[in-house]
Amino acid sequence: MSGGTEGPARDGSVYGIDGLAHDELAALVREQLLIGQLIDRAGMPALLAEFGLEGMRDVAIEEWQAASPHYALRMKRALGISGDGVAEIFKGFQLDIGAPPEFMDFRYTVHDHDHGEFHLDHCGALMDVEPMGDQLVKVMCHDIEDPTFPATAFATNPRAVVEPVHRPPRSPAGRTPHCQWTVRIDADAPPAELPAPAAESASAAAVSLEFPEPAAGEDPREGLLADYSGPLLSDLHFPDFDRAALVRIAREVALQMHLLALGFAQAVRRRSDTDTAVRLLRYQCTGISGVATGRIAAALGVTAADGPAGLARIFSLHPIAAPAEYTGFSMALRDDGEGLDLHWAAEAPWWRDEGWAQVLGSGDAGPLEAAARAIDPRYRVDLDVSASGVKAAVLLDPEADPDGAEFAEREEVAVTRLSSGAGFEFGPVRRPIPLTPL
Repeated sequence: MSGGTEGPARDGSVYGIDGLAHDELAALVREQLLIGQLIDRAGMPALLAEFGLEGMRDVAIEEWQAASPHYALRMKRALGISGDGVAEIFKGFQLDIGAPPEFMDFRYTVHDHDHGEFHLDHCGALMDVEPMGDQLVKVMCHDIEDPTFPATAFATNPRAVVEPVHRPPRSPAGRTPHCQWTVRIDADAPPAELPAPAAESASAAAVSLEFPEPAAGEDPREGLLADYSGPLLSDLHFPDFDRAALVRIAREVALQMHLLALGFAQAVRRRSDTDTAVRLLRYQCTGISGVATGRIAAALGVTAADGPAGLARIFSLHPIAAPAEYTGFSMALRDDGEGLDLHWAAEAPWWRDEGWAQVLGSGDAGPLEAAARAIDPRYRVDLDVSASGVKAAVLLDPEADPDGAEFAEREEVAVTRLSSGAGFEFGPVRRPIPLTPL
């Protein structure tokens, strides 16, 4: 095994973040933010079937409330974002899986330290839900957003107030921007309390995980931004960050995904039991695993022709494996060249949390199969759960018929792929402009 997702494998190849050039790492971060948004899309159908519309709504609120106050604070610390004003709140939004760039096209205005506003020129989430009718639009844009925007802002200032100017259902039809909100710091108001779901998740290993200091890059083409302590920028052009900053962002965004899954499981357990939580986590994890592989592969130019070595590149960066400091993931190409050996070590922090680790720990290979078959449907996965953790052999069968019924895309992946985010294409980044008070 290699010693985690970073560093050389037995064949001398370097996988994980260390195996990426600066421009590839910048591309990965953008993909991670969008993949994180799609985790929500992967889980919602299962919630709807299990609990109905109101139950789905309430779990969605609680999962984001459980995750975002913690991960927003972690990202601020990782990138040297100090201060407690609206500009710092907006910086947090820009690095949040709830607001992936372009797909959720946030535009910001800062009036002064205590006042600002934002609007969405394009909301991919609205584009997904709007065809389903006004009731679902209201659930997302009113019921869910009203308590979850303040939960994210809480990490910067507990006295932050986020209020809508207008939001969907759109009137008149086709109205742009899709929504508009104000943000203000009310110095006279008592500070809000940490949302109850975040208080419950505060003891999770993912919340307190510490990463080692990343190594400096050696690519002369890499960006010059070592952190985000400067002014708020209209857009983040990730290649402008240096390698160490990109590593920090990539690690934190990967952890955001796990925190969201923990919040999901926590909210489901509150309404049912552990078995139901694991079953719905399995659906969520399987759906996002197939879509994540496809997006990461496309961003890095990996195809089925690259064989197990190409799949190894993807697994080392995949949400079910990264960050290795949390999941205990390691990997090696098999000596016969026909597959991979994967391992999630039993002593890893994620086993202490009740998120996606529970899915693998239950012996279910569905998420790994979905991840591998998104590259080549001829892969199969053999899973072994023991005291040392979880081991998986991902094996390529060159003789298998990829068009056979047994290789059809899993329902969980197909349903997640219905979101427009699954096939979203990023455009050229607009030139970042410092946003200063008007």
